[in-house]
Amino acid sequence: MEVFKTAIEGCFIIEPKVFEDKRGYFFESYNQMTFESLTGSKPFFVQDNESFSSKGVLRGLHFQKGEHAQAKLVRVLDGEVLDVAVDIRPNSTSFGNVVSTLLSSNNKKQMFIPRGCAHGFVTISDTAKFSYKCDNFYNAASESGIIYNDPTFNIDWILAEEDLIISEKDKFLPVFKEAVSH
Repeated sequence: MEVFKTAIEGCFIIEPKVFEDKRGYFFESYNQMTFESLTGSKPFFVQDNESFSSKGVLRGLHFQKGEHAQAKLVRVLDGEVLDVAVDIRPNSTSFGNVVSTLLSSNNKKQMFIPRGCAHGFVTISDTAKFSYKCDNFYNAASESGIIYNDPTFNIDWILAEEDLIISEKDKFLPVFKEAVSH
């Protein structure tokens, strides 16, 4: 497994070592000891989530506030997404930084997103099955987010605006400055 630092403190892109032959492939998607030694991070994952989305579905940018903040280890089981993290930790050296990467069932990359970051993704293949491990339980009262098209970040979601499929809730999330000031 190779681990790459990103523009966000504590956020990593992880590339597993894949063993392939005529039968198919095998790789270790998570090993606690290896993960901790390569990242210096020690999350204790308590919840696994999975979503299925059609092309153009944009989910995010979401985060949990306060004591319910979540670190996430995300990957794509089938298809391809553009995955995005935004550092919203005011005391972080990377506050306001954005990281985006393509995650797919072909490249088998993962992204580790530390607590205190907003997260979102858009499906760029026909469909995608997205999986993520969380180190804290979901709490509806702590749910928050930032509007996907916040001009502060100018995120290139790859697809044209008119091709994005966004939930009504996500269409009305606050801008970055409002979201982090609350």
